Amino acid sequence: MQHPERRRPPLGEYLRTRREQTRPEDVGLAPGPRRRTPGLRREELAQLCGISTTWLTWIEQGRTKSISVPTLAALARALRLSRAERQYLFQLAARSDPSPPPAQEPAMPRHLQPLVDAVKTPAYLLDRHWDAIAWNRAASNLFAPWLGSAEHNLLRFVFLDREARRFIVNWNDRVRRLVAEYRADTAAWQGDAVREALVMDLQQRSGEFAAAWKSQAVLGRDGGRRAFLHPRQGRCEFDQYTLRLAQAPELKLTVLTPA
Repeated sequence: MQHPERRRPPLGEYLRTRREQTRPEDVGLAPGPRRRTPGLRREELAQLCGISTTWLTWIEQGRTKSISVPTLAALARALRLSRAERQYLFQLAARSDPSPPPAQEPAMPRHLQPLVDAVKTPAYLLDRHWDAIAWNRAASNLFAPWLGSAEHNLLRFVFLDREARRFIVNWNDRVRRLVAEYRADTAAWQGDAVREALVMDLQQRSGEFAAAWKSQAVLGRDGGRRAFLHPRQGRCEFDQYTLRLAQAPELKLTVLTPA
């Protein structure tokens, strides 16, 4: 049985395992003679990261908990960690990654349409800019004022289309919450040109959006009761759920079930 003091912490164990699984040639180093294991030596990884071998040893052995964000980022780059692996590394270190790698391009809507069609109640997919990229027939019927128009961006419809004020019950309250949800949902996309252009345009064209954006309110897109005044069906109430796709986490699947 291993002595408790020799037990490696999860972070140190993960780094050691990844180091030993990384071949020198994978990171541009020559294999070299007399290598007992196919992985990187500590001094090699330390050199790639710009830190001392002693410091790397301490990290792997769990002898320090004050690992800086730049050091974690250097380790992730040197070990060629994938997006998921890098996220896991920062989670183990209880640190926030200030520069996560860009998400892969989402799957084309035609590949996701069968998923949306499989839902029998209204369902639609939003991309990271909150443009609807796929929806089922039930959503098309319910959201005819939005999805039946030329403007499929949710925020542009809600704030710039006069029909939205009649369609969304308690419009004033809902739009304030919607902006707070958008701020939280797109926090990682600050600096994104499309996001900045959308926010600037909406601030210039909608006083309500400008006021809500200026408030700095933040809310999770947690769903809940939603009510709409449909032009033909009258008042409709639903419970809304927002789901993330593991294959494309920047996409949001919104499903509404009759209340």
